Amino acid sequence: NRLADPGKARALSAGTDPGPRVHPEVEAAMREAGVDLSAAPTTKLTPELAGQAQLLITMGCGDRCPIVPGLERDDWPLEDPKGQPIARVREIRDEIRGRVERLLDHEGWRAG
Repeated sequence: NRLADPGKARALSAGTDPGPRVHPEVEAAMREAGVDLSAAPTTKLTPELAGQAQLLITMGCGDRCPIVPGLERDDWPLEDPKGQPIARVREIRDEIRGRVERLLDHEGWRAG
């Protein structure tokens, strides 16, 4: 959301089986990038939530991803950062950022 023009795009994060809080290693890696997730809620990815989206980006959830007819979807097959060493979590974080930047540029949704 920090990279997107808020008048054109807003991202929501959800998981097929979310834990009660953001994983500590993810929280730490994001804090390094200037993003505080210490109070971030976790959200379950339901067909109803997905149905509100213009574009659904999934990250390797396979058969557990909701199917919403007519919804544009792309899957980014990324490793789950849960339980990974912080160096690997940083790599996953950086890969997601690069993919988001390319998506925003492609769609014309990048902030000024």
